[in-house]
Amino acid sequence: MNILFVDDIIINRVILSELVSKLGHNYSHAQNGKEAIEMLQTHTFDLVLMDIEMPVMNGIEAVQKIRLSNSQLSEIPVIALTAHNADDFFDEYGDVGFNELVTKPYLLDKIERVILKVTNKWKHK
Repeated sequence: MNILFVDDIIINRVILSELVSKLGHNYSHAQNGKEAIEMLQTHTFDLVLMDIEMPVMNGIEAVQKIRLSNSQLSEIPVIALTAHNADDFFDEYGDVGFNELVTKPYLLDKIERVILKVTNKWKHK
């Protein structure tokens, strides 16, 4: 798969690039939601991993714009990345358009499990 991950913290982008590579996927990265939307309009991705808290445009604003777009882009699976407790925040993230949530720290099995879950649902729509 071609995966776009969006995070303003460089170490998080390094960790995600290593994990996604170990899973055999191609990746690109953006530093904020605005940059991610620009990349999504010019490149083809199968999945987006998006941090919630970023400067310029945060993940919530970005996923709302993605879902409101009048193109196939509106259907792309987007997984929220956050340091917050999943139980406290998932309803909010699901309501704005995220398909799933991964909490930090990023672990290979956690990332792999959520990617498989989301992409299997998306393929069967």
